[in-house]
Amino acid sequence: MVRTWIIATVVFLADFFIKGYLRSQFPFQSIPVIKNILHITLVFNPGAAFGILQKSTAFLIYAGIVFILLFFILMKKENKKSTLFLTACGLIVGGAFSNLWDRLYLGYVVDYIDFRIWPVFNISDACITIGAGLLLWDSYQGHKRIRLPKWKNS
Repeated sequence: MVRTWIIATVVFLADFFIKGYLRSQFPFQSIPVIKNILHITLVFNPGAAFGILQKSTAFLIYAGIVFILLFFILMKKENKKSTLFLTACGLIVGGAFSNLWDRLYLGYVVDYIDFRIWPVFNISDACITIGAGLLLWDSYQGHKRIRLPKWKNS
């Protein structure tokens, strides 16, 4: 479980410092990293993913808190010790806390990774998505290991 907290802390701090730096140095700017492919574009998102639920900050704060609490219950219930599971949980928890922090203290989430063909997102969003994918993979691997009995021909 310590591994989960280390990963969550690294995700939170990395996203926190990047957001703070970009807000102070490049507000309302778009900086090409790879022209027309990858830009650093500062966006202040008062909604959820893909810009839905705009200006529903209070609801999104409560939903974030409920999600994090339910996720901790899931982690406790699963009680897995595999590296894949603990890494996935750390990515999800760190990302969820980072976005929740933004909503609590800024009233919006700071997004900055802009691939021009996808809505602007941040490291926390990417970590939550990667963590969810790893949980699915972990679940698939667990089901793959279960051996069903062979049926005998009668």
